[in-house]
Amino acid sequence: MPEAALDADAASGAIPPPPDPATRRRTVLLTGGALAAVAAITAGMLTAGGSGESRDAPAAADGLRHTTVEVAPSGCGRGWTHPAPGRQVFDLSNTSSTAAEVYLTDPQTGAVYGEVEGLAPGTVRPMPVALGNGSYAFKCLPDDADAVTGPTVRITGADVKSGPAAVPVSQQDLIPPTLAYQKWIQARTIELAKKTDVLRDAIDRGSLAAARAAWLSAHMVYERMGAAYGTFGDADAAINGTTAGLSGGVHDPGFAGFHRIEYGLWHGEAASSLRGPADRLAEAVKALRDSWPTQRMDPADVGLRAHEILENTLQFEMTGRTDYGSGTSLATARANLDGTRALLGYLHPLLKTRDSGLAELDSWMDRTQHTFDAFDHDGRWTPLAGLTRAQREKANADVGELVERLADVAAVTDVRRTA
Repeated sequence: MPEAALDADAASGAIPPPPDPATRRRTVLLTGGALAAVAAITAGMLTAGGSGESRDAPAAADGLRHTTVEVAPSGCGRGWTHPAPGRQVFDLSNTSSTAAEVYLTDPQTGAVYGEVEGLAPGTVRPMPVALGNGSYAFKCLPDDADAVTGPTVRITGADVKSGPAAVPVSQQDLIPPTLAYQKWIQARTIELAKKTDVLRDAIDRGSLAAARAAWLSAHMVYERMGAAYGTFGDADAAINGTTAGLSGGVHDPGFAGFHRIEYGLWHGEAASSLRGPADRLAEAVKALRDSWPTQRMDPADVGLRAHEILENTLQFEMTGRTDYGSGTSLATARANLDGTRALLGYLHPLLKTRDSGLAELDSWMDRTQHTFDAFDHDGRWTPLAGLTRAQREKANADVGELVERLADVAAVTDVRRTA
């Protein structure tokens, strides 16, 4: 994935308009889906606003049972006196003088059924849940104070199941998969350096056909490393920068890396004009390879990165905004899928006991891979413009479905306070 977006006409050499600030770095593109995933556990997305209803009274507006529950250190969970199963809404009323997080938990396992973050003093916000038989307790976590767990409430005789719940993940839980993934990235940097050298050598020889093949092979290696881009820093711009924010567009001196070479290889530039960019790309890749062992990824980010890779794929590759002439957006999307699968492999031990949709996620990963593999014809990838309408819709739908399912991964792996 590149540093920022490219306007659709950049592949033809036109200078794109200045990008929206939100698209300047793909590593910080936390769009609505990603942010909502971090804010709400799989049990159901939270709805901001709302007002309190009378205790245990059905609301006329939505037809659901509403219960007003107090949030305060001295009365956490007070007000839930007539427990009932089914879909319902808890209107959380912060009667204290401090903002707080609120979880509805299984008091035995700590699994979270629903949560509200940043509940300000004197405000009311809804928590929608679906509850079946079991034991439940509200946990109130005031800012700068210890957690308080309210009374345990039991529901029996239900003919419905509770919504999904997940035991909170700690920072410590995420360290082993993060370290393992960092080692995987280290191996990719070594592979990338070797393949970039092949690309540079082909350009030095003046063999542009060989350079185009080597370019795709090397670029796909880089595109598999998507969850680490936030740690690459300025290296990402040097290796995979775009023309976004460059006044000279594709002719700007600051345009560098894979996409600079892509533009030249597919727009008839002579090999002599590409030797400098190829040398600088090889140097940037080797610098990344040599410095990577000293870098440290934030364990708290890895679940979100798994979601973000394909969210960005949908926004950039599936729109052709990062194609500078090679027509390989679908190859890039396939490489992004590989990168997502690699990271999920390291997270799998944590997810298998927490994410009830993990098997379906794996199935959708396989389905989407099959869709994209059909566009690969012995290394010659169908360009986006060459897809039929049905093919384009299916590819977009498959990636879109994965983005939705990966939001659950981001939610489940979000580090939460427990005390």
